Amino acid sequence: MRVDDVHTLADDYVLGLLEQADEMAVEAELPHNIDLQRAVASARDRFLPLDMTVTPVAVSATLWAQIEPRLGGEQATVADGTRATSGAQASPIGHQTANDNAATRWRRAAFGGMAATLLLAAGLGFSLTRTPEPVVVAVLVNENGTAQAVVEDFGSNRAVVRLLEDLAVPAGRTMQVWTLPSREMGPVSLGLLDEARSARLNPPSLPRPQNAQLYEITLEPEGGSPTGRPTGPILAKGLARLPR
Repeated sequence: MRVDDVHTLADDYVLGLLEQADEMAVEAELPHNIDLQRAVASARDRFLPLDMTVTPVAVSATLWAQIEPRLGGEQATVADGTRATSGAQASPIGHQTANDNAATRWRRAAFGGMAATLLLAAGLGFSLTRTPEPVVVAVLVNENGTAQAVVEDFGSNRAVVRLLEDLAVPAGRTMQVWTLPSREMGPVSLGLLDEARSARLNPPSLPRPQNAQLYEITLEPEGGSPTGRPTGPILAKGLARLPR
């Protein structure tokens, strides 16, 4: 596992580009490495706009069949179903050198890079520097008036909660995020925060968020409120504002 550049390692981990062994090593290191925890949290925040705007696009088997023969040193399936090797003669299995470009790790990296490029081109259609704008933003404060979290509601079943403080969550409890679209509708859950960290939520279909709409975070039993309404103590709450 690479440890010389923790931010690059965190980016690869969040994007799913690590080998399985390296991924397991990162997950084992995370609970004990504060720098790695911060780097992973930062990577998740930076890649969040991409995650929220990309729609997965299925890649046809025909396209993969066109790509695979172009990977130097790899075997490709020809029309009659036999295996043909492109480029130089392949090394026998068990005699590949450490820097052999035909090794599985290079093949996975090549396919992963191509797949990412295809998905970005088909799903985005615009520059990666463009960030989606939330419909409303709410700063949630505790009873002392200290800011605890920011909720960005994008509408269309998308919301982001960014924690500003370390909120203590006892064992067997979880944080649940709520909003009040209207008094007639009553409070509606936007989702659970499984861990005490910033997260993307996928709330149910609701009316378009409005200025001065109420948002709050409560402490609920593990798995969420059993009644579908807030039952636990309020950790933070605030009214939404329209971005200027």
